[in-house]
Amino acid sequence: MNLISEYPWYYILLCLVCALLYAFILYKNERLKKTFSNFLLGVLFTFRFLTVFIICALLLNIFLKHIINETEKPLIIFAQDNSTSLISGKDSSEIKTKFLKQVEGLNTSLSGKYKVRYLLFGNRIQTDSKPDFKDKETDISQLLNDIDNNYSNQNIGALIIASDGIINKGTNPLYVAEKFKFPVYTIALGDTTLNKDAFIQKINHNQVVYLGNKFPAEVVIQAIKFKGKSSTVSIYQGAVKKAEQTINFNNDNFTQTINFILEADKPGVQKYTVQLTPLSDEINSQNNIQNFVIDVIDNRQKILILAQAPHPDIAALKQSIELTQVYEVESYVGSDFSKPLKPYSLVIFHSIPLANNKLIAELVNSAQSYLIINPLANDNLPGIKIVSSYNKYNETEAVLNKNFSLFNLSPELKNYIRELPAINCFFAKYNVSPGSNCLLYQKIGMVETENPLIVFNDFSGQKTGAILGDGIWRWKLHNYADHNNHNLFNELLNKTIQYLSVKADKSFFRLFTKKIITENESVNFNAEVYNQSYELITEPEVIINLTDESGKQYNYTMSKNGNRYQIEAGLFPPGEYKYKANVKVNQQLFSQSGIITIKAIVAEKINTVANHTILFQLSQNTGGKLYFGNEIDKLEKELITNERIKTVTYSQKQLSDLIDLKWIFFIILGLLSVEWFLRKRNGSI
Repeated sequence: MNLISEYPWYYILLCLVCALLYAFILYKNERLKKTFSNFLLGVLFTFRFLTVFIICALLLNIFLKHIINETEKPLIIFAQDNSTSLISGKDSSEIKTKFLKQVEGLNTSLSGKYKVRYLLFGNRIQTDSKPDFKDKETDISQLLNDIDNNYSNQNIGALIIASDGIINKGTNPLYVAEKFKFPVYTIALGDTTLNKDAFIQKINHNQVVYLGNKFPAEVVIQAIKFKGKSSTVSIYQGAVKKAEQTINFNNDNFTQTINFILEADKPGVQKYTVQLTPLSDEINSQNNIQNFVIDVIDNRQKILILAQAPHPDIAALKQSIELTQVYEVESYVGSDFSKPLKPYSLVIFHSIPLANNKLIAELVNSAQSYLIINPLANDNLPGIKIVSSYNKYNETEAVLNKNFSLFNLSPELKNYIRELPAINCFFAKYNVSPGSNCLLYQKIGMVETENPLIVFNDFSGQKTGAILGDGIWRWKLHNYADHNNHNLFNELLNKTIQYLSVKADKSFFRLFTKKIITENESVNFNAEVYNQSYELITEPEVIINLTDESGKQYNYTMSKNGNRYQIEAGLFPPGEYKYKANVKVNQQLFSQSGIITIKAIVAEKINTVANHTILFQLSQNTGGKLYFGNEIDKLEKELITNERIKTVTYSQKQLSDLIDLKWIFFIILGLLSVEWFLRKRNGSI
């Protein structure tokens, strides 16, 4: 321990002098010399000297510097695989009884020397729980990341992982373990014997399909020790067989992808079953059937393109819009079009005169959205007026309006806009209404103007847009030349189309949820309730009802969160559930209903052969060892005698202000009290 002061050391001498002088003056009194003996006078003098010296020293802001040593015992983390594949083999009963008792004994033995933390892992990390082997997936990388995030600041002596090594979720754990400074010991469980088995490894398919479209489904088949045999892969929708193919296994480690083309002939969430016909001597037939679901959408929007004449802009527009498969695009030369406009979500005009245009008048009356590309000079556009007497064009580049907020662009597109080549815009005066929202401005030469290049308007719910130039096909080619794709051009165009074509939801009660959910995801609902002024309110209660396929009902009252509603209903078994939500606003009842499908997770049923190789590599790369389930005693001996697992001592410097130490106060109080008592006892105060 050291003493530290803000003042020079010789200030202590000054304190000594002051204390001596004070005590000398006080006890030089002749009367006191007659009252007290020389010995008692010396004692009183000393007490007063010490008291004054301590008080003066405290005024120097003296600090006590001392070092505190703390010891931390090593932490041993035991992580137990809690997935269903662990008890799918012959040794399942032994793992659930004998092995778990051995683990309990190991943890008890280690806790005498170390701190022990017990975890369960599978598709999630659990603490303070007993294994039930019900997790549907195994993710060791999630376990390692969780340990790195939550225990990295502790003295981890070792990590023990008891698992069969079957990984069907997450990344390769070897990459995550590279950062660990402690050994990872693994306990290899499960059966590594390759039994005869033919199974569906996975199914690749679209998540969303539009009604009437055909879509691919890729079924990956694997077969072990079935060379020379054959089987049949069938796809059913309900009880109806949709497709079938025969597959011949030409080797003992067979893998093949079977391609099917199916048609989306019904709207809504559609469930398909893929079945591989079991062979006579298969041990595991649970992995011969898998289901997949697809959301078939019936509301594909139509977009109409009308042009004055054929133009490369039209091809660029059509290819980009159709790429998303959300829209169905029709294009006509303006003079050849005679259909009604009502079926179209958006009408695009290219280089068509707008003055006295009957189609424009029809759109204005119907409040439908439309986009104008390359309007003619002196045309009256919605929210814009182009005044030009020269009928000439400028080579114009694009500049992003940083304050644009109608929709978001990716950072890559924002940075790329300045690289877009020039297109032709009218040399004119542009009068823009105050309510217009400009996405891009015109840049002529080196001058950035406030003339709009792409601009949007909204008149009482009718959305309109204008691209005030000719030659946007150049943007598409330039994007391909720079990036070997059209992604940025497609993003710019499709964000524009999406904003204009989306119709505003005017309902007073809106409910949001996912249509397709996996069985390890919580079923969540969010809702919004509006009054007649379309202001969000949360006064009324929102009641939601879920009904499963057997008719069992689950009723919930949604919680209020800010100015919206939400409910987390929890986990549900796989199946189809109908939901209905009700809310009453001013005696008027509003309802929303639909269907959600909860998909089963079958990853743990597909491959039940233990993979001890990944466990061995994990231990070897971190300085640990692999042990089998019957070698717990060897693991215990290794951990107890491992010299790498040490107690760590942390030293920490601390500064304490002497004036804050209570015992110094009691010393001063004691000195003054004894001095007062002695003087009082001998007849002097």
